[in-house]
Amino acid sequence: MRLNRMFSLSGLLKHSPCKLVNIVKQGTICRHASVRVVLGIETSCDDTGAAVVDEHGLILGESLHSQKEVHLQTGGIIPTVAQQLHREHISQVVHEAIDRSGVSPKDLAAVATTVKPGMSLSLGIGLHFSLAFVKEHQRPFIPIHHMEAHALTVRMLEAVEFPFLVLLISGGHALLALARGVDDFLLLGQSLDEAPGDTLDKVARRLHLKDHPDCSAMSGGQAIEYLAKRGNRHDFQFTTPMGQTLDCNFSFAGLRNQVSMAIAKKESEEGVKTGELLSCVNDIAAGTQHTVASHIVKRTHRAILFCKERGLLPQRNPTLVVSGGVASNTYIRQSLNILTDATGLHLLCPPSKFCTDNGVMIAWNGIERLRAGKGILPYTEEVRYEPRAPLGADITAEVKNAAIRVPPLKLKVQQQ
Repeated sequence: MRLNRMFSLSGLLKHSPCKLVNIVKQGTICRHASVRVVLGIETSCDDTGAAVVDEHGLILGESLHSQKEVHLQTGGIIPTVAQQLHREHISQVVHEAIDRSGVSPKDLAAVATTVKPGMSLSLGIGLHFSLAFVKEHQRPFIPIHHMEAHALTVRMLEAVEFPFLVLLISGGHALLALARGVDDFLLLGQSLDEAPGDTLDKVARRLHLKDHPDCSAMSGGQAIEYLAKRGNRHDFQFTTPMGQTLDCNFSFAGLRNQVSMAIAKKESEEGVKTGELLSCVNDIAAGTQHTVASHIVKRTHRAILFCKERGLLPQRNPTLVVSGGVASNTYIRQSLNILTDATGLHLLCPPSKFCTDNGVMIAWNGIERLRAGKGILPYTEEVRYEPRAPLGADITAEVKNAAIRVPPLKLKVQQQ
């Protein structure tokens, strides 16, 4: 493949790096002749991330500012607070990533930035900064769909060919899609209310886990996973959502209500005052986590069966890619591994640091789009952010009409 082919086609060849770029990395100098590099910028929610990645998947420099500690203190993400923190740190984060890469802005093949979906106030900061940056340095701009970036990150690490099944689970999203190309997705199912990460965080707040001596520095989801390892899930057997709905959509709000009622009942029984911890907190965490995992597995199982019936997955080495912050949960990963073993799929999960929001995945999505010649804009073009944006063509109704019944599957997860 000719490295500059996509830019010559779009009239942007003059902006691609055609000279040797010396990159200082971990004390050694690597010479990259005409290798394209992309700066990725991520501000869709509460993390300010930036990274410089080359077209071989080498991370040349990265930086990330997490707002986790601030939002732990406020009990959740406050959009105006997140916006202000992005505004205060984005310049430093971007320039740190560039400085660490050893790549000059003028040698960037393009700048890729998340523009959809996400929190509008956060997206606006990243987009405003990026448009000013590309105009100053006269670089091409690549608008990025946040969920597309999550879906394709695995291709930076593994030689995964299209098509493959994608499960994206995070604090803001839950969806199942078939990835057929860099910008070609079929949406099989999505959350109808809240995301699994949001549910786990809300349960953690209801249990006052920030007051738990072992969990004060953890996110809600991390605290649930930590305590669940010490709990008995059978003591709180919640009903898995949407058991009679034969589609691949998700719903977690009803489960959260079940858990909240169970907590209120136990608080009354134990005479626990507001802010105090229940004696059975580990068991509630275990029951909640198992039910979230069970719901995710059942919807994914139906998606696998639908794709197999329609011949949408390759006969040889069909793959399920799982990403997003909730994919870092080891119990959920192991549950999905049981599913893929039973259905003959190959399970791939990027390392945890690539599952959460970061600049690396945005930069890599930019590389993917450069290679495909998709969505590369001149620096003079104006772009808008989109807080709500579907991923691909929606065929959820077709999945529901198929009315596929999922056979029972025992989730015997070995906790460590």
